[in-house]
Order: sequence, then C-alpha cells, then structure tokens
Amino acid sequence: MLKTNPSLERLGTESAFEVLARAQELVSQGKSIINLGIGQPDFSTPDHIVEAGIKSLKDGHHGYTPANGLPALREAVCEDLARRHSVRVNSKNIVIVPGGKPTMFFTILMFGEPGAEILYPNPGFPIYESLIKYSGATPIPIALEEENGFAFQAEKVLSQITPRTRLIIINSPANPTGGVTPKSEIDKLVSGLIEHPNVAILSDEIYSEMLYDGRKHTSLLQYPEIRDRLIMLDGWSKTYAMTGWRLGYAVWPDQLVDHATRLCINDHSCVNASAQYAGLAALTGPRDDINKMFSAFNDRRKIIVSKLNKIPGFRCTNSAGAFYAFPNIEETGLTSRNAQDRFLNEAGVAAIAGTSFGNSGEGFIRFSYANSIENIEEALFRIENIL
Repeated sequence: MLKTNPSLERLGTESAFEVLARAQELVSQGKSIINLGIGQPDFSTPDHIVEAGIKSLKDGHHGYTPANGLPALREAVCEDLARRHSVRVNSKNIVIVPGGKPTMFFTILMFGEPGAEILYPNPGFPIYESLIKYSGATPIPIALEEENGFAFQAEKVLSQITPRTRLIIINSPANPTGGVTPKSEIDKLVSGLIEHPNVAILSDEIYSEMLYDGRKHTSLLQYPEIRDRLIMLDGWSKTYAMTGWRLGYAVWPDQLVDHATRLCINDHSCVNASAQYAGLAALTGPRDDINKMFSAFNDRRKIIVSKLNKIPGFRCTNSAGAFYAFPNIEETGLTSRNAQDRFLNEAGVAAIAGTSFGNSGEGFIRFSYANSIENIEEALFRIENIL
C-alpha cells in the first residue's frame, strides 16, 4: 500500500462533474436526460475568437509564453477593466492562468495553514471549502440567506473576523445562488475592513458581466483603500462561452504578484499560447454574440423562475446574476440529495443538490439555465410530474 500525504483526504470535489458523469452514463443507456446541472454556457465560442486561436497556431505560436501571460493580453485585460469598472490597473499586476481555480488555489495556499481561519460563502462554490481544508486552515462559513436574496451582510461578515483570520472570499454575482450583493453592503464591508489591515480579500468576479434588471456590477477593485491586499479573479469561461479553453486571470497586489507568478512556474509553466490569442480577440473584438447570449439567459431566467414557483413545494427567489436558479424545496419533503437523485433517475433531469455547495444549501437545489427554453420547460414538467 502506497503511503500518501494525509492532506489529500481533506480535498473535496465539484459535484456538478459527478452528476454530469452519471447523466452521460444514463444517456449511453438510451435514456433521455436534460442537463440543468453543469455550469457552462450552451453556446459555442464566437467564431472570431475561435478563428483567432486557429490563426495563432497557423502563425507558429507553438512555444512557451511568459509565465504571467502574453504582454498584449495583460494590457488588453487592463483596458477591459478600465472600460467596465473605471479603474486603472498596471499590467504587471495581471497574471493569466488556466481558468479560475488556479487563482483560488494559489490564494488559499498563500494564506491557509493550521491555526489560520478563512471566511468563505456558504452556500458557495465548493472548491473554496475544499481548498481551505486542504491547506490545513479552518473554513469559517459566511451564511448566505434566502431572505436576503443570498447576498452577504457586511456586519455579520465583519463580526466573524478574529485574530486568526487571514483571508475573506467574496463571490458576487454568486454560484450557486445567483445572488448579487448590493453596493451598500460592499461599502460597509470595505469600511469595516479598514480596522483589519492584516486580512486579505479574494473577490471572485467571474460572473461580473452577467447581471439582470439593470443592475451594475460593483468590483472590489473600485476601492483603493484595500487594493494593497485584494486579489480579484475573473476570466473568459462564462462571459465568452470559453469553458474548455481554460483561460482566466487575476489582479494581484504588488506584494503578492511575484509569489503568484512563481506558483505559475512551478504549477503549469504558462497558459497555452493559442488560448491566450483567442482571449485577446475576445476582449478586443465585437460583442454582438456575447450580447445575444446574455439576452437569451435573461429570457430563460424569467421562465425558469416563474415555472419553479408554480411547482408545489418549490419557492424560488429571482436570480439577480449568473445563470443559476436556486429554489427552496423544503416543502416537498425531500432532502437536497434525495431531490438530486430522484430528478435524475426518475425524471431524467440533471440538477445539483444544494448541499454540494455547503451545509447551508440543505433544502435547496441548483438549476443551471444554460439550456434551451424548450428543454427547461420539459425538465420542469417532468419534475412536477414525478412529484
């Protein structure tokens, strides 16, 4: 028997991929499955982005790139941040990575160790808690409550800070809830953090371009008083339908950017060149396809929330961002895991148990509306039918 590091036993997983595998297995058996589980756009990457990736290969861009990313891409990220958030960022503070998870991993490795505490959203993206436990730190959940639209409350977050707190993780718009924290609460949080200068902040803003009903995104980059300890995570996967390209970035403060770059060198050397050229085309090219995709998500959002609220035993808050609905199913008498399994095995609908996103997710289930209106309507018909 091989002896491995016990810390591996503390690593969790992302249940969406487990449900996806089970759904694919059922499809291979000839069963009809509608997938509302996996969190990825059902649209293809826009043609001009794909062509840029192909052209880069034909032009001979087959070698290593700088560990922190192509200079032109980092400059384009800075210009995009200026356009969207009205902030100035130096390209030397940008680190390009293969997706969003490396930034989470690097940040939590920097601050997580036995005896440390890291605050994270619950229900929230499951990798936060998994990596905190892996690092040896203690995960401290920030409860996101249905009655608040799954937005965090600044006073509660600040009250959880102790001398052992090293890092706070914020995610708005949020996965799995679709919740968006209003600017007033972010203002209060930042103001309170002035009293805790040794606490770092990781702001996961991967859904920052997916907000509804006229909402405007509030980036933590817009608060100069915390820029010296803020890591802001964003990327291409959701906005540009580029999940499989594995391309993300983070804005790192001066005191951490060299550590992040060194971790890149040790971990993956660099992001593949063609994906970076595709990412450059995404940031600098036309946005017609992106706007159409978002409009489709908005149409689907209205339909899925309305129809979920008509299923007996369900109640669903209106998703404010991202492409997830997170209904409360307590009145059905089902646990989150029971509901996930029954919906998949009996109704042929893949959805994700709320408990996959933390203990606070019990009584909820996540639906991704990154699927057609026809499939969404059929999926909810099937669920209501078995209930």
